[in-house]
Amino acid sequence: MSYVVKHYMKKEVPTIANQISVSEAAKAMEKSGNGFLLVLKNGSPVGIVTEHDFVSKVIARDADPKKLTVGDIMSSPLITVDPDEDLLKASELMQKNNIRRLPVVKDGIIYGMVTARDISFHCIDYVNKSVKDILRWAAPLGI
Repeated sequence: MSYVVKHYMKKEVPTIANQISVSEAAKAMEKSGNGFLLVLKNGSPVGIVTEHDFVSKVIARDADPKKLTVGDIMSSPLITVDPDEDLLKASELMQKNNIRRLPVVKDGIIYGMVTARDISFHCIDYVNKSVKDILRWAAPLGI
């Protein structure tokens, strides 16, 4: 069984243009039912805006959400993972960068989104497979 990102990612990714107001983005995020929006500039992914960005960069600073754009508050540069990458590598990338959402992008094309929750749901399967693989390889060696 393969544990590559493309098998565990969500294929539907809510997006928004970078010049949209933060106020409109909040409405779009609520409508999407996700805690993030992937930010596009001229159709290409350039950043991500999360609930945390709204709180820390708008509300906590008493900024006017109608005057700020998504591009003003997005997290950038965008950290991405290849759809053929291993889930463990995706997890390490998320840990290293202290992020919970990782866009799946290859050659500028958005394939999906993998989240810490997606990985946690499949963690036990990954561990069980790894243990079985170790035992299968160790048995012939008499270990």
